[in-house]
Amino acid sequence: MRIDVGQGVRLFVDVDGAEWVPDGDRMVQRPTVVLLHGGPGMDHSSFKTELAELREIAQLVFIDHRGNGRSDDGPRELWTLAQWGDDVRTVCDVLGVEKPIVMGQSFGGMVAQAYATRHPEHPAGVVFSSTSPRKNEARNLAVFERRGGPEARPSAEAFYADPGLETLGPFLKHCMPIYNTKFSDPDGMKRTVLRLDVLFHFFANEYLKYDFLPELPNVHCPTLVLGGEEDPTTPIEDQVDLAAALPAETVEFHRFADCGHGAYRDVPEMAMPILRDFIRRCAPAGGEAS
Repeated sequence: MRIDVGQGVRLFVDVDGAEWVPDGDRMVQRPTVVLLHGGPGMDHSSFKTELAELREIAQLVFIDHRGNGRSDDGPRELWTLAQWGDDVRTVCDVLGVEKPIVMGQSFGGMVAQAYATRHPEHPAGVVFSSTSPRKNEARNLAVFERRGGPEARPSAEAFYADPGLETLGPFLKHCMPIYNTKFSDPDGMKRTVLRLDVLFHFFANEYLKYDFLPELPNVHCPTLVLGGEEDPTTPIEDQVDLAAALPAETVEFHRFADCGHGAYRDVPEMAMPILRDFIRRCAPAGGEAS
């Protein structure tokens, strides 16, 4: 379905699972998990297979960010992390979702940071998965070189400096194959709706400039940070910085060896129990998740 988030812009949203379920002689409220995909320029579709088991314990809400996937473009000047973060709050308001658990992967984690720092009273919990609080190009390039060899680093440098079709090809060839240590869904990219305009726009504008570190101490809900030690695009040091900036009494940080971009992809046997437990602990009072 598409919902209007203002100024005639409609975002594609899909919902999987019930919020209220019968349990004997009563109804039990389950948590709602809002899932924010990576990219930008992609869609939510990979979550449908990679995080499918979460529908056993929660209602799942999938959002294609504006300019991404099946959503409307809206004005290009609003292709910003601030607007994408505000869109998360607006989608929840339109759907009547109160106290969601918001999980962002990669670029979606940057959107989750924008949402959580701009609307700190709103979430019941936030999951930052393989994301960066600010971009450190030197870290990226060092891991690309270590894992991808001599062709990966210059391919990444060229794309960062001039994002476009000419530099995207070498980046996809030499850098993308080392994002993960294994591929749990080899057909995932074939199903994905790609929107390159928003990818190039973001990389040419905010990608190397944003910085959430000053605002992250204001995120006071429970937070879960997940990072892979072999991740070239959001290196593990970024996850360390992210976790350190959050209030110590509310943050939980897990780092995984032999893991690239997305622990739920590369090491699901370790990451998914942690994620399920976090959702259970953030569940509504009186609700159940197991």
